[in-house]
Amino acid sequence: MEQKNPGIVNRIPTGPNKPRFANRISVKLKTRQALVAYAFLAIPLLFFIGIRIFPTLYAFSMSFSIQGTPGFTFENYTKLWHDTVFWRSVLNTFLYFIITVPLTLAIGLTVALAIESVQRFRWFYRIMFFLPYMTSIVAVSWVWRLIYDPHSGVLNQLLKWLHIPQQDWLTNPKLALTSISAMLIWQLAGFFMLIFMAGLQGIPRTFYEAATIDGANRWKMFWRITFPLLNPTIVFLTVIGAIQTLQVFTQIVNLTGGSSGSTLGGPLNSTSSIAIYMYKQGFREYNLEYASAITVVLFIMILVVTLVQLKVLNKEYEL
Repeated sequence: MEQKNPGIVNRIPTGPNKPRFANRISVKLKTRQALVAYAFLAIPLLFFIGIRIFPTLYAFSMSFSIQGTPGFTFENYTKLWHDTVFWRSVLNTFLYFIITVPLTLAIGLTVALAIESVQRFRWFYRIMFFLPYMTSIVAVSWVWRLIYDPHSGVLNQLLKWLHIPQQDWLTNPKLALTSISAMLIWQLAGFFMLIFMAGLQGIPRTFYEAATIDGANRWKMFWRITFPLLNPTIVFLTVIGAIQTLQVFTQIVNLTGGSSGSTLGGPLNSTSSIAIYMYKQGFREYNLEYASAITVVLFIMILVVTLVQLKVLNKEYEL
């Protein structure tokens, strides 16, 4: 039997006898990997700082200054406190939230439950309900503007056929905000439906099987199983809906803004949101410092609303 040379096998010792050059190679390799990782992370980080952080800090600093006047001042915030148009925009923004988010949650959950109960062509219904959310906001807004047209709009033609008085949907201060909210609900319902369907599919079927054995009906299973376990989904959608309604801009611009822009946020500022008022002050009146103050207030409002929602809605449920 041939004897192996023990000097050839295991030339490089391991463990405590591992040579120093092997440790140096290992350290260099880890350092190189770390440098590559930091390099890839630095690119989006620099982009985020340049596009998000720096403009935010610059706008915050501009809000405490007046054009042509050096020094630190609270004049913009004092002016905001006494600005009736600004407070009307704040009220309108909260009305968008109060009208849009609860109704969209209810419609999205109802549609998701209905599609989950369908056995065939489920993919088709998902696509059809999600299609408005995928469509361009500008295109959707102009379609709804044609629907609301007082002379040739489909909605008024339907009212005429039913012998109901026709309405000025976008020029009546009592109807304009509700009309825009209806379009927001129609557009967001598909997104809410899709997220609710993902939440429904994450609920274990064993809970429903046990409830069926105990004799629970569908209504009790919904309130005792489905609704409590959808709480994280509801919190997420409420926060997303709040942020989107507090920042609503494009829909109002395309539904109320004329060629000159004089009717933007009208009639009589009845549809003006905080974002619209900020845009008018910054890019129509060229008062960038005052617009920056409005931006800071909007940021604080979104932050407070989000924190309150997370605190109030994010509760744990026991089955």
